[in-house]
Amino acid sequence: MDESIEQQRELPLALRAAYMALHRGTEAAFAKQGVTADQFVLLLALRDGGTLTQRELADRISSDASTIRAMLVLLERGGLIQRASHPSDSRAKTVELTSAGKKKLRQLWKVGQKIRDDMYGAMSPREADVLIDLLRRVAGTLSKERKSDCVSC
Repeated sequence: MDESIEQQRELPLALRAAYMALHRGTEAAFAKQGVTADQFVLLLALRDGGTLTQRELADRISSDASTIRAMLVLLERGGLIQRASHPSDSRAKTVELTSAGKKKLRQLWKVGQKIRDDMYGAMSPREADVLIDLLRRVAGTLSKERKSDCVSC
């Protein structure tokens, strides 16, 4: 079989398998904490980004606005984030971590350490850098293609 055809078949399967293994492990680890893997990613993005608009947050974690809004409602009810009106755009909301959210994120980070250790144990630091770069390139390329194909966006 042609190597490129084999790669075309295997790459999507390998990406999905890696994502699902990471997602399942994270969901299981965080279940007792009352936070999902996706909510953890959202909290992490807020830690790294400070105060963001809901749109910026959706872009940062490669999600759609309605999914972000649903997660934010739950996190806000739990006191982990706070939303406010944007100072210059009445249609936008800003989002930031509360002190309880920062504390919860530190707890989640500790709980997830074994998963990160296992993940990084499968590769050298250099390989991890290459993988991160490649995944960002793939995501960027696919995002550009999706936007150019979107007529109503």
